[in-house]
Amino acid sequence: VVNAKTKLEMKKILKEIQSGKFAKEWIAESEAGRPKMKELQQAGRDHQIEEVGGQLRAMMPFLGAGKQKVADVSGG
Repeated sequence: VVNAKTKLEMKKILKEIQSGKFAKEWIAESEAGRPKMKELQQAGRDHQIEEVGGQLRAMMPFLGAGKQKVADVSGG
């Protein structure tokens, strides 16, 4: 749901993009070896919803018929 608080945050982020602040932070993150990005990716992989999702997908073999796994094509 997009409310007034959400809109304010979106405007803040847009200003960071327009000012170049986001790009500078992204470049610095990349040059440092992407520590925050790696941390966030690991947190996503470790989240309980991923475990439950894997269990649910395992119960639905028709989902994987002839399809590649996301991890195989995403590098993650």
